[in-house]
Amino acid sequence: MKFISWNIDSLNAALTSDSNRAIMTREVLKSIIEIDPTVIAIQETKLPRTGPTKKHLKILAENFPDYELVWNISKEPARKSYAGTMFLYKNHLKPQITYPEIDAPDTMDAEGRILTLEFEDFYLTQVYTPNAGSKLVRLPERQKWDEKYAEYLVSLDKEKIVLASGDFNVAHKEIDIAHPDRNRRSAGFTDEERAGFTHLLDQGFTDTFRHVHGNVTDVYSWWNQRAKTSKINNSGWRIDYWLVSDRAADKVVRSEMVDSGERQDHTPLLLEVDFS
Repeated sequence: MKFISWNIDSLNAALTSDSNRAIMTREVLKSIIEIDPTVIAIQETKLPRTGPTKKHLKILAENFPDYELVWNISKEPARKSYAGTMFLYKNHLKPQITYPEIDAPDTMDAEGRILTLEFEDFYLTQVYTPNAGSKLVRLPERQKWDEKYAEYLVSLDKEKIVLASGDFNVAHKEIDIAHPDRNRRSAGFTDEERAGFTHLLDQGFTDTFRHVHGNVTDVYSWWNQRAKTSKINNSGWRIDYWLVSDRAADKVVRSEMVDSGERQDHTPLLLEVDFS
């Protein structure tokens, strides 16, 4: 089975805008279609309070005719058109769908950040982890989120194998970021966030990219779009992950980044597992 996870940074813009960036995003979507994944997880959809519009649904149906879709959107008291997650899954599948809330602080539970599909033999869950923010203003809330999210994954893992994907907003180790020395107290590379991710893995989960590729360097999933040369210079961060329950690590066949060409920001991640 093949799975894709991608922080698309506005599904709304990707589907409806004519900007150069939106055009590049649609080219990446074509690459995903060619992979023919069983399930596609999308983060940061930035959809309106009512979910996808008729125009969105029409475009998605035209491009993904063999898929059903489900979404979790930002609702009050959280900001409008903020965060959000979506799954597209092959229409022969009949998963149970849940919209988890984890007793997170502030408005985080209302931001549509987690979405979970339950299959017969495993859970597939995705997350758009809150950013610690400029000047780390949200770091204490982020630390609480990390604790609560780890508890949530453990609760799933007690029942079935877990596949957990998404934008975790943390570069775990120095080899996961191009310039660790420059970013010691940057959001996504603080000691606190890295320790939170270590704690999560220690609860029984495997970083599939490292499991497959070991300590390979200079491979990233995000390049700052505000820095025009970040991707050209490969000045990136690996902050997006596919995790699996430790007991399923030997089922992982591939875990890698999908080439997104010149488009900066996040690139999609491919996970292939063999459950046979």
